[in-house]
Amino acid sequence: MVFNCLLCEFETCYVSRFCPKCRALKHLILLHGDRVHEIVNEVLCRTEEKQNNKIKQQLNKEIEEKKKVLDKKIKVNQNPQSK
Repeated sequence: MVFNCLLCEFETCYVSRFCPKCRALKHLILLHGDRVHEIVNEVLCRTEEKQNNKIKQQLNKEIEEKKKVLDKKIKVNQNPQSK
């Protein structure tokens, strides 16, 4: 019989209930228990507030990079090199 993986519900399984990737995750959960859930929640899941902070951080980074480019252009225009 052919089944879909019970965890990802995407991969086709012929012999077992889990595809190889999901079987590896299941093994980690069995070995480390709640620690796996903690890591997933702390690292992969972000609250809306944390998402907004990350967006602001990225925007500020881009603004600073653009300021540096503009400052360089201004300096070049203010100090033209004579040939």
